[in-house]
Amino acid sequence: MTKVREKIVSITKKGQATLPLKMRERHGLKRKALVIDTKDGLLIKPVPEPEEEMGSLKGLFKKSAKELLKESRAEDTKRDKRIEGLF
Repeated sequence: MTKVREKIVSITKKGQATLPLKMRERHGLKRKALVIDTKDGLLIKPVPEPEEEMGSLKGLFKKSAKELLKESRAEDTKRDKRIEGLF
């Protein structure tokens, strides 16, 4: 099976173009993309989704940011209840 390397797409008045499904899938393009203006034309690169938790600090934590935030808020709620009990 040969890979489609070129495809003509239409561009709307708003500047929107639909990228072919096979190309989006092959290159991991989802909801957002980075568009870079080069001397040879436009370069389109995938942007990681926040759910993928990609980043240089990911390996340092055993829990996700969502879990850490939930625990922190639970501790704040306990502290607030103790303070309210004093008055």
